[in-house]
Amino acid sequence: MRIAVRVRPGAAADRVGGRWDGPRGPALLVAVRARAVEGAANAAVVAALAAAFALPRSAVAIAVGGRGRDKLVHLDGDPEALAARLTALLATSHG
Repeated sequence: MRIAVRVRPGAAADRVGGRWDGPRGPALLVAVRARAVEGAANAAVVAALAAAFALPRSAVAIAVGGRGRDKLVHLDGDPEALAARLTALLATSHG
């Protein structure tokens, strides 16, 4: 399954949750402490999403947008479980 995410690097804490309505439609917010330097933020995004969706890191891959804040991420797992978790995460408050 592919999901759209909006990344906020340099955050106070790693968090996954909330919705960002961007030009391409709704995206899941992912805040990471890592800065966007030498792939650190992308690695943190993969780790945060793997934890949020209860997947191994190997099941999460950035498909599009490796150099930007807006990304398409591929999640390899049960589509129904992933969709349910995505719905819950989009509805959470992201402070």
